Amino acid sequence: MKACFMGLGYIGLPTAIIAAKHGINVLGVDINPGVVEMTNQGKLHIIEPGMEEYLQEVVNAGLLKASTTPEISDAYFMVVPTPFKGNHEPDISYVEAATRSVLPYLKEGDLYVIESTSPVGTTEKMQSLIFSERPELKDKIYIAYCPERVLPGNVIYELVHNDRVIGGINEESTEKAIQFYGRFVQGTLHKTNSKTAEMCKLTENSSRDVQIAFANELSLICDKAGINVWELIELANKHPRVNILQPGAGVGGHCIAVDPYFITAEFPYESQLISKAREINNYKSFWCAEKVQNAILRFELEHHRKPVVAMMGLAFKPNIDDLRESPAKYITTKVMQACNNADILIVEPNVKEHKVFKLTDYKEAYEKADIVVFLTAHEPFKELPYTKGKVILDFCGIYKR
Repeated sequence: MKACFMGLGYIGLPTAIIAAKHGINVLGVDINPGVVEMTNQGKLHIIEPGMEEYLQEVVNAGLLKASTTPEISDAYFMVVPTPFKGNHEPDISYVEAATRSVLPYLKEGDLYVIESTSPVGTTEKMQSLIFSERPELKDKIYIAYCPERVLPGNVIYELVHNDRVIGGINEESTEKAIQFYGRFVQGTLHKTNSKTAEMCKLTENSSRDVQIAFANELSLICDKAGINVWELIELANKHPRVNILQPGAGVGGHCIAVDPYFITAEFPYESQLISKAREINNYKSFWCAEKVQNAILRFELEHHRKPVVAMMGLAFKPNIDDLRESPAKYITTKVMQACNNADILIVEPNVKEHKVFKLTDYKEAYEKADIVVFLTAHEPFKELPYTKGKVILDFCGIYKR
């Protein structure tokens, strides 16, 4: 079997690698020639523990190659971004463009799968597009929506062991998709239809967003009340039926911070709680930026000089290099724009260089800083000593003081 993966990003590339490692002949397609070149050299363009060794193995074995154009295959997977347009309205143009790219290659018996996060009904829209352009394929190919459930940093394990939802446009398509994923997924493959599968992905991440919003709202209340939110949550979680998540600087990434909008855009009046959670989590980032700016002003008044400020972390979550929708990046940008009289050191240990930010080593930044702002709980930061002479703003629980 030959599988064509359209998109070699944080999900497409690992899935292509895992499929190839299980004996599937894989072509990975990406519009970025640099990504294609690195992939063919066995070099991973993202940070994911253990994945580069897998990539080198399947490239050397001839099981995976990358290209900027698709080829005739037996299965096609759309794993491209779904950005926003207008007021947080989902844009499926990348999915449509990827679909149009493979249209000339589709043949009877092929499997077409969307893995990209998509608004409800996207799979049916692509079905209509395919059959309008290739009417001879009607009822002769298999179409399904199959979202991933993985945690960056643990993708190798989770792609294989997590359960998956498999939603075909009909029962035959569901079964065909299960046959493919059953080659490497050891978790349970749950059958449903495409619309339910699409909504399931959005629901999972919206649920997480609501839970995080509770923790972030609690952190705002505790700050005003003079209560240690970390201690409070630890104590509340002693209750056998309470499990409050940890607060942070907001919510980022291309799932939890994005997927709820796919629901609120289509169901604005019915999604009151989901909408409010998005507002709270977005506001938490704004609130953090305000706290940093106020700390800078206080320092200047007390010491009559500009402070050195260390902004610790740009990634949206610990121990990865992914800056997409990152609240830490937003906060850093806001602080830099508002406080151009401060000496701001920017730290992201998982990124070698950045086209906008000049990066500083985390130990050097911590040593030089008068004000230390912890935005992302990277493991190296937890080794830094708590220094009483510094102003420390800990938004992610490094010290939990």
